[in-house]
Amino acid sequence: MLENFQTEKMRREELEILQLERLKKIVAWAYEKSFFYQKSFLRHGVAPENIQSLADIDKLPFLTREEIRKTDAFEFLTLPLSSIVRVSELDGIKKFYTRGDIQNNVEMLIRSFMAAGILRGSIVGLEGDLSDSRCLDALYALESIGATVSLTKNFSVDTIIRIAEDNLTCKNFKLFAPPEIGACLFCQDDFGCRIREENFLAEVSNGELVITTLTAQAMPLIRYRTGLQKKIIE
Repeated sequence: MLENFQTEKMRREELEILQLERLKKIVAWAYEKSFFYQKSFLRHGVAPENIQSLADIDKLPFLTREEIRKTDAFEFLTLPLSSIVRVSELDGIKKFYTRGDIQNNVEMLIRSFMAAGILRGSIVGLEGDLSDSRCLDALYALESIGATVSLTKNFSVDTIIRIAEDNLTCKNFKLFAPPEIGACLFCQDDFGCRIREENFLAEVSNGELVITTLTAQAMPLIRYRTGLQKKIIE
């Protein structure tokens, strides 16, 4: 079942046009609004106008988790705090969210959960700490679907979602959902893994998955090295 039919059925050429449009926009937005990206782009001699095709992403510098950890989170922030509705911190990384960021995360989870067979009437056990932003988004997504969500272990359920260090697990489905990125990679044992390509631009560099967030508002991540190896996602 498809939650967003138009997006899910988009032709490859249409998707790439959308990705390029969003890539140009997010690079310009980050350069204009984020002190971190202003410094980084200037240091590497690149600017938004250098991005004229998807292949031009190679001109932009990589970003690592350690770099995020050691940088003041406010240097990544592209908006005033008055526009931020949620702040979370996990594994030493502070993350800011606008209302639009949360809506995007919830929509991606709705689509993933429905692809995993969770529908209205499903009874889902949600295991995780609600101080983890991913757990909150999972709760909102499940409630939007119309599933019954149990936050207690003493209740009969037909599906369990477990929020772990880097994964959301449901039946034989997995979501690669690092807190700094969101639910970007949906995996099913029999059918491999799928990237939410309208929201994320994926590259493989030296065997490692690299992600650019195309729709993040408060804290975009450009060419983020995930640490996930290609052999894992094939």
